[in-house]
Amino acid sequence: MNTKASLDVLLAELSIEPLRYQHPALATCDAADKLNLQREGARIKNLFLRDNPGRRHFLLLTTSDKQVDLKLLSKQLTVSRLGFASSERLNKYLGVMPGSVSLLALNNDKECHVELLIDDDIWQQEAFQCHPLINTETYVLTKAQSNLFLESTGHDVRVIDNI
Repeated sequence: MNTKASLDVLLAELSIEPLRYQHPALATCDAADKLNLQREGARIKNLFLRDNPGRRHFLLLTTSDKQVDLKLLSKQLTVSRLGFASSERLNKYLGVMPGSVSLLALNNDKECHVELLIDDDIWQQEAFQCHPLINTETYVLTKAQSNLFLESTGHDVRVIDNI
């Protein structure tokens, strides 16, 4: 699996220079709220999900305050019941620990096993906050930079509304 250093090399190769913020470890959006951090870009809640048989995996990016209806989402995706994937699966497919998930972790999914879902409320924003494989930093990428990064990983964006 790639490290933050190798991620930084890839971003430099793609001429992506994100805004960078260092901060104490933040495992959840609630933890960030308590610190009252002021950062540019859309705050994102990253959910790593799997279907009931465990054959399909999804990274869902949504707003930090949204409660996601997994039953409705599974119907939209036409998959059997969705649930949260284990930390073991998270490490296996994205190479990160809980609290460090973001779209940048897709760099570790070389075989594109993980499907990227982005809430339309997030996709309408111009810039996104992302952990760079660790939760003591936040990078802010523009939508154009995010698209360039995702193109380099081979992951497509599926925009979801009404979740």
